[in-house]
Amino acid sequence: MSAGLQINPPHQLASNSTMEIMRNGSRPSSYGTEENFTGRVRRDPIHTSELPSRLMSGYVTFEPGARTRWHQHPYGQLLIITSGHGRVASWNDSVQEVSAGDVVWIKAGEKHWHGAGAHTAMTHIAVTEAENGKAVDWLEPVADAQFNPDL
Repeated sequence: MSAGLQINPPHQLASNSTMEIMRNGSRPSSYGTEENFTGRVRRDPIHTSELPSRLMSGYVTFEPGARTRWHQHPYGQLLIITSGHGRVASWNDSVQEVSAGDVVWIKAGEKHWHGAGAHTAMTHIAVTEAENGKAVDWLEPVADAQFNPDL
């Protein structure tokens, strides 16, 4: 070990550290509401920064057929698909299939939705930034024909 390096036991930071560790299980899950989602959606927070940072992130799990409403983000949104198979779409564009390992970048102000497949669940990590404490503008529901255009 190099001189001056101190290894602290798990769950303990040095007294002068400004680092924050959020322990697994320390933040409760919540379920999406009808005002923002269609179907059953669970949200598990990863992190919400304090100013001056604007970063917000979390896991979102969509049961089969579940999806967001159309919405927009002031600084864009990064989606990292971590499990399952789902769908994403931008306004006036075709539905795209996504699977575990895919990464989706949605530009600032782009009207879009994302969710599970018709018969498969999907989980992603969502990363976005807030403007004046607001990270998303929720819009109208995604119609069944928009979610599943092959019907």
